[in-house]
Amino acid sequence: MGSSTTATERDARLVNARDHRVNPGEIAIGVIIGRTSEFFDFFVYAIASVIVFPKLVFPYLDPLTGTLWSFAIFALAFVARPVGSMLFMAIDRAHGRGAKLTLSLFLLGTSTVAIAFLPSYEQIGAAAIWLLAAARIGQGLALGGAWDGLASLLALNAPENRRGWYAMIPQLGAPIGLIVASALFAYFAGNLSAEDFFSWGWRYPFFVAFAINVVALFARLRIVVTPEYTRLFESRELQPVPVTEMLRNEGMRVVLGAFAPLASFALFHMVTVFPLSWIFLYTQDTPADFLLIEVVGAFFGLGAIIASGWIADRIGRRTLLGSCAAAIAVFSGVAPLLLNGGPLGELVFMIVGFVILGLSFGQSSGVVASGFTQRYRYTGAAITSDLAWLFGAGFAPLVALVLSANFGLFSAGAYLLSGAVCTLLALWLNKTLAK
Repeated sequence: MGSSTTATERDARLVNARDHRVNPGEIAIGVIIGRTSEFFDFFVYAIASVIVFPKLVFPYLDPLTGTLWSFAIFALAFVARPVGSMLFMAIDRAHGRGAKLTLSLFLLGTSTVAIAFLPSYEQIGAAAIWLLAAARIGQGLALGGAWDGLASLLALNAPENRRGWYAMIPQLGAPIGLIVASALFAYFAGNLSAEDFFSWGWRYPFFVAFAINVVALFARLRIVVTPEYTRLFESRELQPVPVTEMLRNEGMRVVLGAFAPLASFALFHMVTVFPLSWIFLYTQDTPADFLLIEVVGAFFGLGAIIASGWIADRIGRRTLLGSCAAAIAVFSGVAPLLLNGGPLGELVFMIVGFVILGLSFGQSSGVVASGFTQRYRYTGAAITSDLAWLFGAGFAPLVALVLSANFGLFSAGAYLLSGAVCTLLALWLNKTLAK
């Protein structure tokens, strides 16, 4: 790691040098704060891509086509994310982890708040589409750079018999971020007139996202740039290496690691983004009502993630992931019936889907990082996670909506089934994964 540091990094080291103790609990807090910030940004954009952008940016298209284009822009962040990881790891090697984290979260906050000021198509024409795409790419690049290695550090410092428990901690940020984002949008969509909501109400969650990013930046800097943690990262060999070197030595692990959590990541979007688009386009339910159902489902998902840690430590992560993939395969057959079954069916769909998702998603970070040698774990875990999200989640809402619009909801279930098959195949091919 380079010797140069930013002023922010030097200040953080001075502030935290006194009476600072390294412990897994402190790492866990930093991980949860960071992941909650990232997922809140993610869900704010995802919700807006269904209920705001088709009308604001694509008003000249019918609602379905506008939503499909909105989902295409949504996917740009996942395409940009691996590029961001490579770019910011070069910054990490040259200037240190503090500089990398500061720049990446500054880019994330700037891109997010830029969306809050986005003019409509009626105001500036096609330039609104390009501005939205540019901001989304900026978010993707920044999310790639936001990898701080704390999740890997937490896993390496976990007690031998509690690895599953510590593996689930980073995943708690997903349901927390979804709960806050959904509740915010539900409040504004349910309490404002349509004119006020599309004029200014939808913008407030993006301002909140910017504020959360600032808090997360300082919370994470407080940990990663202290002398104790710097030495701990170095002693554990959690340092960035060139991506090409890592791929030459551990490329097969990257491929298998990217496909192992595919069922979980595909289900992730199938119970969050896709059902919102289906309900919005094809039923009479209001977005605010369904967002509240998502909040309820997310609480069940939160509990299931916590339970996944306890279960994985008793039966093994590999067994749990395989069992969840089989459960996802079964769920893919009944999910269309539930989603098309009115308010009660929607509620059952969300609760069952989130419980299965929580059990599976709770251990997906462990399967992504497991197996890498220590020298390549920091870089390998980041790139593998980026590719897993790209293949498993980036295009999931777009593909699922295209399939269901043309061939019915059961075709979206078949798409989810394919993710479960990929997970089972990856676990079968590499029996060292997720142990």
